[in-house]
Amino acid sequence: MTTEITAISRKAQGTGASRRLRKAGRVPGIVYGAGEGKNDPVLIDLDQNSLYHSLRKETFHASVLTLDLDGKKEQVLLRDFVMHPFRQQVQHIDFQRVSKNKKIHMKVPLHFINAEISPGVKQNGGVVSHVMNDLNIACLPADLPEFIEVDLSSLAIGHSIHVADLKLPKGVEVAGHGHVDKAVVATVQIPRGAIEAEATAAAEAAAATAQAAAPAADAKSAAKPAAK
Repeated sequence: MTTEITAISRKAQGTGASRRLRKAGRVPGIVYGAGEGKNDPVLIDLDQNSLYHSLRKETFHASVLTLDLDGKKEQVLLRDFVMHPFRQQVQHIDFQRVSKNKKIHMKVPLHFINAEISPGVKQNGGVVSHVMNDLNIACLPADLPEFIEVDLSSLAIGHSIHVADLKLPKGVEVAGHGHVDKAVVATVQIPRGAIEAEATAAAEAAAATAQAAAPAADAKSAAKPAAK
């Protein structure tokens, strides 16, 4: 289901105009980029409350959105937004138009599943470390996934899952340069605290064994007859 947001165009711009909008519970923004023959940037403003709650949803950041601008709908992507340093207030927001026939580049969240049944966790007591939490992809707007699943069910202790191991949806490819496919997505390791505890326990056991053996060695030495 496509998320729809409502905005109105505005002509007033500048610091003073933006400040007045925020006091009125509105957020200044802009829509830019080419899409379906529309190239000119358009200044907009949106309702502060509804926008703030939308931004708290993961899908709002990685989905094609439907922008209802002055009663006309168009497809856009969220590209940037600025929050107030300490208030729960959106200061500014940017959207980019998309064309259904042109590939887009997006950062999509990764959803990790089946960690609890992986051999590294279930059998060896390991802990999964998420090295990456999102992935840069390229695809047509219609193929944009809300997230990509990372199945950890076969992850053994000391092993990793790489980008090349991910099952990407149809029409989706990894974006980036270099050896992106070799990048580590997640790994499972024995917790450092557990290793240290095991080493401490082994050292204590060795010390206890040595301490127990010392009286026996002294007794044996005392039992030997004195040399004539």
